[in-house]
Amino acid sequence: MENFEFSVPTNLVFGKEAHKKIGSLVKEYGAKKVLLHYGSGSVKKSGVYDDVVKSLQDAGLEYCELGGVKPNPRLALVYEGIALAINEGVDFVLAVGGGSAIDSAKGIAVGALEETDIWDHYQYKKEVTKILPVGVILTIPAAGSETSTSSVVTDEANERKDSMEGQLLRPVLSIINPELFFTLPKNQIANGVADMMSHIFERYFTNTKSTDLTDALAEATLKVIMKNAPIAYENPQDYNAWAQLGHSGSMAHTGILGLGRSQEWSCHPIEHELSASYDVAHGAGLAAITPAWMEYVYKSNVPMFTQFAANVMGVEGSFRDPDAFILEGIRKLRAFFNSLGLPATLSQMGIGEDKLELMAKRATGEAFGKERPLGNIKPLYWQDVLNIFKMIK
Repeated sequence: MENFEFSVPTNLVFGKEAHKKIGSLVKEYGAKKVLLHYGSGSVKKSGVYDDVVKSLQDAGLEYCELGGVKPNPRLALVYEGIALAINEGVDFVLAVGGGSAIDSAKGIAVGALEETDIWDHYQYKKEVTKILPVGVILTIPAAGSETSTSSVVTDEANERKDSMEGQLLRPVLSIINPELFFTLPKNQIANGVADMMSHIFERYFTNTKSTDLTDALAEATLKVIMKNAPIAYENPQDYNAWAQLGHSGSMAHTGILGLGRSQEWSCHPIEHELSASYDVAHGAGLAAITPAWMEYVYKSNVPMFTQFAANVMGVEGSFRDPDAFILEGIRKLRAFFNSLGLPATLSQMGIGEDKLELMAKRATGEAFGKERPLGNIKPLYWQDVLNIFKMIK
């Protein structure tokens, strides 16, 4: 087990009607003017917008707003939000939505105080040293950005999707009311499940030994997600199923499931290229890539993948044929994703072969003259990424 430091300063408020307390909770951070940041008109149709505005007003808080966040949040909107926050003298950024709204809000909160171009932070050219406090009302459990140290945005003009990392990026306040998930369409439910599971897989698969506790925590969380996802998928108004999924999604990306171990983080940067070039849903891309990645690398750590097949996917049989045992686990994972209507191939997402090599080179940095292999189980160079793409074309 490896050394680690861990701190989660986010105040997580969970339960029915919790979002209606947002005004008084935000006021505890000394805020006077809030930037309300959200996506499409769904927050207004659902009544959440009205609840939030009323709560802010009742608490005596001023606010301005910026909507229009899209899946795979756009850098252009972050720039617009930064200008608005500075001009309006905002001192708190409140995201109402899922991972896209939260990640965009984080970018705005950093850019409003940092003097350098915000894209430099997403390119790891500049460390985050200042940020406005960020609060969250979660409406889509998936990305885990409500408790995470990261933000991902897309530079649409240049087909680049990159992340910004840092402890300061954890929101100071996150509200999870499972009732707000009741109206989610099935494709968003499925994409969210794949995303939160991938956050766990990226931490779970490791070459570090003697990580029994984090192994068990990760395995339990994956099984809770896989148990409750079909329930919410078939009955989107099942509060208890959503409560389990909302809690699991947040825990998946706090970092607690990766303590004391090397981590993988190969499927995410590979998928980012699909989102950047084709604007596919992040979870959908991960659902296709993850099983293929497993098939490509499992022989580099057979014990780890045998453990996954047995403890997570419930494979039974003889350990004397580990290849068959592991491949059955991967098959069952792919079948689970397929049962939620998630894609298994690039063609199902409308992706052809014309950009596969370019995306592979971008994923590892080869396209920019600074290749760094992805992952730890088996370090992946651009040719490896291309092979994975071809496995699912």
